[in-house]
Amino acid sequence: MHRLTTPREEQRLSTAVASAEDTALLAEVVELRATNEQLGRALASRAVIDQACGMVMALAPCSSERAWDLLVDVSQHCNIKLRDVAAALVATTTDETLPEPMQRELRRALRRLRLEDRR
Repeated sequence: MHRLTTPREEQRLSTAVASAEDTALLAEVVELRATNEQLGRALASRAVIDQACGMVMALAPCSSERAWDLLVDVSQHCNIKLRDVAAALVATTTDETLPEPMQRELRRALRRLRLEDRR
């Protein structure tokens, strides 16, 4: 029976396979770390957004879903990320001033919410 590969070629093939496996494993580790970091940021953002929703629910008695929608509306009209709108609103509890564009949009959104409730 003839050998298709020499022992030296088998060693190189074995090294190449191990190297490919290592590369695939490394790529998976990098991807998992990025996902973990992203989830950590999402959890931190979510806590602030939940606090802001609670503040909106206290300002204009409404459900958490409507408070969420109101914050999204403000975010979209100001072209500012939702987490940043939420953080700015929560910062008002420590005497920070809500930026004027957000104040204006928040007032408009609260007005719309109250008008919808009257209908």
